[in-house]
Parts: sequence; C-alpha cells; structure tokens
Amino acid sequence: QVELVESGGGLVQAGGSVRLSCAASGRTLSTYAVGWFRQAPGKEREFVSAISWSRGTTSYADSVKGRFTISRDNAKNTVYLQMNSLKPEDTAVYYCAAGSSPATIRTPLRYDYWGQGTQVTVAS
Repeated sequence: QVELVESGGGLVQAGGSVRLSCAASGRTLSTYAVGWFRQAPGKEREFVSAISWSRGTTSYADSVKGRFTISRDNAKNTVYLQMNSLKPEDTAVYYCAAGSSPATIRTPLRYDYWGQGTQVTVAS
C-alpha cells in the first residue's frame, strides 16, 4: 500500500510559479511511475506529467511542456512538480498518483494509488 500526500498548492498570479510536492509513504517508489494529473471544475481529469522512478524518464502534456518540470528525490520518496509561467487555465485541483511500472504512464486507469489533491488557482 502506498499513501500519497500532495502539498504546495495555493493562489498565484499569472506568470508566477508554484512547486507541488507529492510525498509517498508505506512503500518505496523505486518500481513505480508517478504522475501528476489535474481536474478543473466541469472538466475531466487530465494528464500533466509523469516520471519513471527507476529510469528517470519524464513525460509532459503539450499544454505544460517547457513550463512545468517533474523531478524526484530518492531520499525523501517525494516527487515534485515545478510550475512556472502559470496561466489562468492551469487552475485546477492537482493530483499525484503512483502506478507499478518501469515506464511513464499517461493513462489514469493504470495508476493504483492517488493522493487527495491540492488546489492551484492562477489569478489573471
């Protein structure tokens, strides 16, 4: 069993930056892929970014490529999402998820564990 806890959300002005954290407990993430998803009101949950813990490979949605960076800290069993140049359309609840895979995963159904989410609001 893996427990995921997100933190770091909040209110930020357009053009600003926020760093989200996803801390895992219960099991090391060494055999998992960890992803970030977001869901805005009235919209479906969408893929944002993912990282393969064992390979270090990353994947990004086109809408965030060049602005967001995903990274991991092995010692802390934590994944980060650095979000720069934020836009109002980035406003959403951001979730992290973990799935047993050596490669990155973009499909929500392939993730086994989910955090509770953290709200990010970008004001224009």
